[in-house]
Amino acid sequence: MAIEFQYNKTSLQGLEKNLKIRERALPTIKNKESALRIEVKRAKTELQELEREMEASIKAYDRMLALWSEFDPTLLTIEKVELGTKKIAGVDVPVIKEIKYRTKEYSVFCSPKWYSDGFSVLKTMAVKGLERELCIEKMRLLEYARKKTTQKVNLFEKVQIPGYQDAILKIKRFMEDEENLSKSSQKIVKSKRL
Repeated sequence: MAIEFQYNKTSLQGLEKNLKIRERALPTIKNKESALRIEVKRAKTELQELEREMEASIKAYDRMLALWSEFDPTLLTIEKVELGTKKIAGVDVPVIKEIKYRTKEYSVFCSPKWYSDGFSVLKTMAVKGLERELCIEKMRLLEYARKKTTQKVNLFEKVQIPGYQDAILKIKRFMEDEENLSKSSQKIVKSKRL
């Protein structure tokens, strides 16, 4: 990236100001990048844990598979899922606020006794499934933010800061050369007068 500048003090001051801004911002951006890296890792372990829990709960109810064939799945439906947001390292990620279920009426006397337990099992499975989906989304958002932050760190470290430093150095050398030429021309003029 070529930085445009002019060989004068105003341009030099502007470049020095921009360089200071980037040098001050770089540690903060690096900290954000490392925080995002940690959060992505944490989200991955959380997702693995949720998947293990889901598999364990499914396996726990495998022995009751014959009973589940009697269960009417239309008795319980998810009516509404309210989502909120939570900031993690400056990134808004979705979180579950509330899940509203709708239960159809059924005869407690005619249906098996375990139906009430079946409702609680289905609710916990639904919550785990929703948490898993939100965890995948959270991981995707955090990974995207981490990539963007890494790009910004690399841009500052490898392109902009060295570019500004190089431009400042060129302007200073040019101004020193101008000053030296002006002094030497003054000496020549002075020596000719004498």
